[in-house]
Amino acid sequence: MKTLEVTPIQKPFDTTISDIASDKSISHRCAMFSLLSNEQSRIKNFLMAEDTLNTLNIVKSFGVEVEQIGKADFILTPPQKPKEPNDVLDCGNSGTGMRLFCGLLSAFNGSFVLTGDKYLRNRPMARVTKPLISIGAKIDGVEHGNKAPLHIRGSSLKSFKYESPIDSAQVKSALILAALKADGICYYKEEKLSRDHTERMLNGMGATVKTNSDGWIEIHPITAPLKPLDITVPADPSSGFFFAVAAAIVPNAKVTIKNVTLNQTRVEAYKMLQKMGAKVEFIEHTNVYEPIGDIVISNNELNGIEVSENIAWLIDELPALSIAMAVAKGTSTVKNAKELRVKESDRITSVITNLKKCGIECSEFEDGYTITGSKLNSATIDSHGDHRIAMSFAIAGLLCGMTIEDTECIMTSFPNFEDLLKTLR
Repeated sequence: MKTLEVTPIQKPFDTTISDIASDKSISHRCAMFSLLSNEQSRIKNFLMAEDTLNTLNIVKSFGVEVEQIGKADFILTPPQKPKEPNDVLDCGNSGTGMRLFCGLLSAFNGSFVLTGDKYLRNRPMARVTKPLISIGAKIDGVEHGNKAPLHIRGSSLKSFKYESPIDSAQVKSALILAALKADGICYYKEEKLSRDHTERMLNGMGATVKTNSDGWIEIHPITAPLKPLDITVPADPSSGFFFAVAAAIVPNAKVTIKNVTLNQTRVEAYKMLQKMGAKVEFIEHTNVYEPIGDIVISNNELNGIEVSENIAWLIDELPALSIAMAVAKGTSTVKNAKELRVKESDRITSVITNLKKCGIECSEFEDGYTITGSKLNSATIDSHGDHRIAMSFAIAGLLCGMTIEDTECIMTSFPNFEDLLKTLR
């Protein structure tokens, strides 16, 4: 079991980070969506991490020819008709990969088995499989389709109208992908907009996915292959946020994160950090598939905050934001975040248990937690195999020193995290 030791930083930093990990969500979708075209897709700056490379390997099993033309650049040439894979499809540690493939493959003719590592096989999938089954998808697996391995018997689906009880980009994306090959216009609704990369990218490929005046997302079935992608994947603001927190909590520190997506559904955590008192500036450069630019974060006195709205926009960043809350003045509260309990670990319990080890007064409840800011103490942290827990407490270690156990998980999503952490010194 790999362990990461982080020692306290001795001086402030003013760092520009231009090689932050490429966006994982967009990279996953680039590989998957190549199956929806019959022409070559060109993808630059693809995330070269285990999770996304697993998705690329799954796509290859459908007959897509994958040509690497640079360090992280690919040409994906699909067959005229995707073939049926003759082996199980291994998603590794990626819940995004498994949940989106559930939707995509539900409407593909064939038999498919999705599996993953021991952590992914223990994660609940019913939030996606249950609504898919309700619209006619044929999915089974452990605990009646709640856990992998999952078996999907793809077939043509009927048109549907589905109002989701949760705001989740993964659920929404799975239903949209299934709807693309339904026999009529489908409708999907969520209370508040979740991350919208799927809609943006599919529309860019020529699909019709639009929100009507009543707030329903209309998904029109595709009658012909979509246009191929020609995209440069931006840097991942979720990955960059660890270093944003580092700049916010280390006295007199500053960091500039280059070429990230500034999509409103992806920078909410930065706005919460700004609301806490950190200095945050957004500088847009381009806007094609996604608005892209730089984010500059500088240290300033932090104060407690309540986070209860737009949770779907910052769910992945909450563990790192909790580190800022742990050193802020006053008490911070997170509400309406029950989805944290079904991530790579139960992130509510993981955050609170580990903060208590660091001497922070905090408590959890069903859909969130409270944290009263104080001085962080050095501790030995259990990551629970969750990369965001591991990296969040590595950032905390810049103030007080930290030992994080079970950190192989970092490699699955952010291979150069430790190298970038060293550059702050």
